[in-house]
Amino acid sequence: MKWVLRGLAVLFGLLFLALIVFRVEDTDPAAMRAKYGGPPSEFVTLSDGLEVHYRDEGPRNAPAIVLLHGSNADLHTWQPWVDALKADYRVIRFDQIGHGLTGPAIDGDYALDAFVGDVGEMADRLGLERFVLAGNSMGGGIAMGYAIRHPERLAGLVLVDAGGAPIKREGGGGNIAFTLARIPGVSSLLSTVLPRAMIERSLSQSVSNQDVVTPEAVDRYWELARYPGNRAATAKRFATPRTAFTAEEIAQVDVPTLVMWGEEDALIPYAAAEWYREALPNATLVAYPGIGHLPHEEAPGRSVADLRQWLAGLEAIDPGAEPRPAPVVGRQTR
Repeated sequence: MKWVLRGLAVLFGLLFLALIVFRVEDTDPAAMRAKYGGPPSEFVTLSDGLEVHYRDEGPRNAPAIVLLHGSNADLHTWQPWVDALKADYRVIRFDQIGHGLTGPAIDGDYALDAFVGDVGEMADRLGLERFVLAGNSMGGGIAMGYAIRHPERLAGLVLVDAGGAPIKREGGGGNIAFTLARIPGVSSLLSTVLPRAMIERSLSQSVSNQDVVTPEAVDRYWELARYPGNRAATAKRFATPRTAFTAEEIAQVDVPTLVMWGEEDALIPYAAAEWYREALPNATLVAYPGIGHLPHEEAPGRSVADLRQWLAGLEAIDPGAEPRPAPVVGRQTR
């Protein structure tokens, strides 16, 4: 018993030392806004008092596309698509609760309905009656959740390696940061200890095209992860129970849908893309060989070209337009 107590004392001592040695402070909000919130960034306060960081680019009378980033990412992840689309479309993106310059939820709620509610309120604040909604990873799951609840608002839905399918990854791979964040106790530790090297490794594990793992990208992920309140928000979000969508729920969504997926996705397997294609009544699937979890960054030229071709098949995005089936694009379609 004495040796057990001594062993525990040594363990706690080492943990305490690690907290001291590897502790990283929050970033300075003013410095982060200056670095990542300059023009064309704007901020809007929602009904609950949350100030949301967003960007609204392109002609105001053009068809609107709202882009939702993934877990532990931010609105900058969509930059390649925005650059390619904003001449012809109104492109809107925002940092979701617990992310980027938006920061933590006022009420601490990170359930799906909270994210879906913010999408609706942002659309209302920006005067969008009907729009295309696109999301990657966590953002894709939120986009799907919004489509289930408000299909009448959507002219189209784009799921990019989206969460929410009842498909689990098997074997190795994955993302070290996400893995650790799901472990009780360890997630709280990450609120204090978050080495830049772990962020770099996490991003590297998420993609197949390592060209996107630049020092600038790693710095952005690391700095915004440490924006005040974001680390605690991440821990609480990962502790919030999630339920996968059912085929019955998905079958009710007749919104034209483009499913885009990297075949080498190590976080959400390609089988999830095939599940969405089968479950959705009006879906087109485009596969990206040699690409991982972020096709919009890893293969921006190819993915935005596929997106444009699909968008061209939609009716004008306005309150009175009736959607029509999406055209066949890519290697695999329904």
